Amino acid sequence: MDFNRLFEVLEYQQHRYPQQTAMAGRAHNQWRTWTTAGLLAERDRLSTGLLAVGLHEGDRVGILAHCGSPQWVMVDAALLQLGMIPVPIHSTARPDEIKHIIQDANLRACFVSNADMLAKLESAGERVSMIFSLEEQAPAGSLSVIPWTELARDPDEHLRGRIQFLREGIRPEQLATILYTSGTTGLPKGVMLTHANIISNVKAVLAIVPVGPGTTVVSFLPMSHIFERMVTYAYQAAGAPVWFVESVERLPKILPEVRPHFMTAVPRVLERMYERLQEERSKGGALRKKILDWAIALGERYPYSGGQAMPPDYYFKRLLADVLVFRQWRKRMGGRIRYIAVGAAALQPRLGRLFSAAGIEVREGYGLTETSPVIAFNRFEPGGVHFGTVGIPAPGVEVRINSEQDDEGNGEIEVRGPNVMSGYLHLPEETASRFTADGWFRTGDVGRFEHKRFLKVTGRKSEIFKTTSGKFVAPAFVEQQLLRSPFISQCMVIGANKPFAGALIVPEFIVLENWCKENKVHWTSPQFMILNPKVEKLMREEIEAINETRLGTIEKIRKFQLLHEPWTPENGLLTPTMKMRREVIAQQFAVEVEKMFKI
Repeated sequence: MDFNRLFEVLEYQQHRYPQQTAMAGRAHNQWRTWTTAGLLAERDRLSTGLLAVGLHEGDRVGILAHCGSPQWVMVDAALLQLGMIPVPIHSTARPDEIKHIIQDANLRACFVSNADMLAKLESAGERVSMIFSLEEQAPAGSLSVIPWTELARDPDEHLRGRIQFLREGIRPEQLATILYTSGTTGLPKGVMLTHANIISNVKAVLAIVPVGPGTTVVSFLPMSHIFERMVTYAYQAAGAPVWFVESVERLPKILPEVRPHFMTAVPRVLERMYERLQEERSKGGALRKKILDWAIALGERYPYSGGQAMPPDYYFKRLLADVLVFRQWRKRMGGRIRYIAVGAAALQPRLGRLFSAAGIEVREGYGLTETSPVIAFNRFEPGGVHFGTVGIPAPGVEVRINSEQDDEGNGEIEVRGPNVMSGYLHLPEETASRFTADGWFRTGDVGRFEHKRFLKVTGRKSEIFKTTSGKFVAPAFVEQQLLRSPFISQCMVIGANKPFAGALIVPEFIVLENWCKENKVHWTSPQFMILNPKVEKLMREEIEAINETRLGTIEKIRKFQLLHEPWTPENGLLTPTMKMRREVIAQQFAVEVEKMFKI
């Protein structure tokens, strides 16, 4: 048996790798597990209920959930096999964005995961005909909600035949889902992806990711992101048991309980794990601090790319570091974690090296919602990784650099393959503008190939700015260099029509607090520490070192402003996929920006 449509993936698992624990989710602080057969049976019960309440083939149905879950997967499959169109909505979407999605996609119904998501749907001020609950009981609220137990029902002979009839009429090239890009500016656009688009990426990932029936995985990223949704299809096809975590904040407690082998993450999750290692350092004595500092510095210099033997001296030092530090670090993550695939934003190479030195192979990839999503990925096999790049193009995906290139060979990244979207909903002109005359998709990202076949993303075409000297600066590249400093958590480079480049910087406060304690600088709170002259001097020295070793003359950061509040999707400064809302950040910190460029 093969699979060519998304609702067939679970059936493929039942045929090839039937699982007693195919998926697990938490409810009322307890785990509930599902067999593969149980997931399929409940999928069909949901499909029966959806038809019984009057929904039809082609109807668009929203899914607004605070986290992924077995219920999310079953709803998705139930909709897909009826030819209905799932429209996931980010849990961090603003009311105006939710209203736009309801109107633009013409949603007939929407699933919500809890009372908070129901309140979000209500705050949009745009009604949908029917609201269903992902929970067994309907969440409390002013809107009428049909609970799961009332919606799902056993199919009679007529409805079983109706489901089969609808399934048989669905073609692989047919629209499967609409995903709204988070958008750093303006309202989100609806990306139309077919079954064939996503299936091609699932099969490409299965060929390069080490998961299978014996691999336990945890999932905590939102299923409204195409990255985690596509990977979850891949887990199903590989027969890997999936344990869903209700929030990233619970991850430190869940990892030792589930003891996974594999997970996907965004860079911020790895940064938090690193921060917890720093917190442990601050609690130790002088000798323990020295050992941790040595092990971390050793890990960040990890020289191995998988294509050659590791230098003998480094090999033995790493063994010692493993005994003294890394083994305990892995134990706190469950003790079995071997692989982490990272996407959505740029990973600091030093963290990729550190985790890999610690025996947790971290691999960064790159993709877009419009490409289902994976375009390139660093591999787990020997010779398949180069830290600081986003890896080798995925199987079946062609990548080229536009002929208009700068002196270093950077140009717009263009893609062609079966994973590329069919277009933007209701935006034919926008769709046409994203394709070249010979059919390649314009990503809008700028990059180049290094080491012959490894793609390096150096910026976003729309974000490149020109200073008053007439020289162009790619802010993303400069930001990547600044983030090499362990003292910098977040940063945004500014300088359009200015005489030089400046930066807004959010320090890594845990690392900074440790430094203050060791250098007898009185620590109070972040909002006061960013004004401390000694802290400012430290940050200036960090930036000057990066200016001298990693940045060209026009890219050097001449001035900076420290900020005390992290940028998050919740405060509106990041998109749901963790990208900076540059215009919003610049507007919110306009006073600080003005200070930087004041003559």
